[in-house]
Amino acid sequence: MDTVSPQNTQLAPYDLDKELCELALDNAPRVFAVTVQYEAAPGEPDGEIAAWGLAYDDGSAHVITADGRHRLSLKSPERATWWFGRQDNTTARLLWFAAPSAPTFQPAQAA
Repeated sequence: MDTVSPQNTQLAPYDLDKELCELALDNAPRVFAVTVQYEAAPGEPDGEIAAWGLAYDDGSAHVITADGRHRLSLKSPERATWWFGRQDNTTARLLWFAAPSAPTFQPAQAA
């Protein structure tokens, strides 16, 4: 498919890679970590990453434990805090990552 601007009557080639990158940006799920905080000993707080998740536009989320052993499909990312915060003296929180801004087909550039 070619496009023509009113000022330039020459056809510009269709850039499929650019179109796919824009489509990915528009539809990318949000990435989050589920962190847990607890007392390792009296007065000694500690914490870790319990799981990683993807939140979708419809409000749902998929979560996988940090060790990769368990997966959850949840109605919302916030439900993950309930799952991982159920133990006594444990608090679970969501740690959100910034929205993606520069998709690429090159793995080395994606880091």
